[in-house]
Amino acid sequence: MASTFSNPAYRPKVRPTGTKLNELNGHGGGHEVTVTVAPALPVQQGHRLELSNLDLLLPPLDVSLFFCYLQPAPTAAALKEALAKTLVPYYPLAGEVVANADGEPELLCSGRGVDFTVANAAAGVELREVRIGAVDESVERLVPANAKKPGSVVAVKVTKFACGGAVVGCTFDHRVCDAYSFNMFLVAWPAAAHHSLAAPPPPPSVAATAVNRIYRIAAADVAALKAAVGPGRTKMEAFTAHLWKLCSMAASPRRSQQCCMGVVVDGRTRIVVSPNDGASTTMRSYFGNVLTIPYGVLGTEELRRMELAEVAGDVHRWVAEAATDDHFRGLVDWVEALRPKPAAARAYLGGTGGSDAMACIVSSGMRLAVGEVDFGWGTPAFASYHFPWPADAGYVMPMPSARGDGDWVVYVHVAPELAKAMEEEPTVFRVLENSYVFQ
Repeated sequence: MASTFSNPAYRPKVRPTGTKLNELNGHGGGHEVTVTVAPALPVQQGHRLELSNLDLLLPPLDVSLFFCYLQPAPTAAALKEALAKTLVPYYPLAGEVVANADGEPELLCSGRGVDFTVANAAAGVELREVRIGAVDESVERLVPANAKKPGSVVAVKVTKFACGGAVVGCTFDHRVCDAYSFNMFLVAWPAAAHHSLAAPPPPPSVAATAVNRIYRIAAADVAALKAAVGPGRTKMEAFTAHLWKLCSMAASPRRSQQCCMGVVVDGRTRIVVSPNDGASTTMRSYFGNVLTIPYGVLGTEELRRMELAEVAGDVHRWVAEAATDDHFRGLVDWVEALRPKPAAARAYLGGTGGSDAMACIVSSGMRLAVGEVDFGWGTPAFASYHFPWPADAGYVMPMPSARGDGDWVVYVHVAPELAKAMEEEPTVFRVLENSYVFQ
């Protein structure tokens, strides 16, 4: 990319799409301007890319994430310029999701571009005043999820604050890529900025019934969970087991409810090219969805009686069964047999526990490269995913803290009863205070 993006005089192509005033309920009220950032160079246009069978497992879902930068924050101009450059190799993200003749979604590489919104927070509001942990109060206004146009793949929003800080929010269509893939784009975007960057200047639906929170987990508590489940179990398996037991505490006491716990498994290191080659290394650069969601179902009373190590052992068993080449190839064949009928992971629906089960899915965000999203003004002070999906199942995503000290940040979209159980259990999930975020 260095040779392609070596022209420091380049200015991105932008097409204005409208200007509006928007009340942001205490965090905004300023002028919003949206432009469309097109790829910096001519790209292939008009051809269509079929989504893979694993992509087709995903319903239409948008995923968001955001990065908080203290002063000095990256400028909107620098972000747009770098985005235009990055959209050259990542040109499918500048396209649109459309339906083919069978009614299945596919990617039209139209070169349309990415909608890029710049907003100003309300006069006098500083970034440190925003309650990041109160997601429904603040984060919804910092990501472009509601402004993302139907069919578009990616949208970006930059919110500027009086203190000189800024929040960069991104929303992407999960059918086109998973978190692993979008992380590749997130690393490439600031890398493009460094090729020509001058020195920085001086200093109602189902989702509505759920709650969104961001918690933190201290590194010592992560280690304690791992130690509690014994050898041969990962930190993520220990975390999932702890969450599963909390689900049993949150389940209805008036009836014997089932608890379904699912875990998102990345297949990039599981798929074998040939029996003689071992695990594929080329899959690490695959852009798209390579995911499966195995799950387990246990009764609430049984879960409450089980030791944490026993629960972690159960998690390990059904995750290991799905983390194989045979499983992923069988999944591809299963979707092919159903097409064009849509398919979905059973964990979304409570698995064998049925629709009455309390369901929750854990998706690891530990590969989020927070330290690499540096556009030249420093690394983010904070970053998190935001995924308030319209499904009955809860969604929990742990990721590394931007502090780089081993702490975890955990995005949570769950039923109010489960959030209450998390907050009443004092040893793992801790309230995210602004003093922690903006130390």
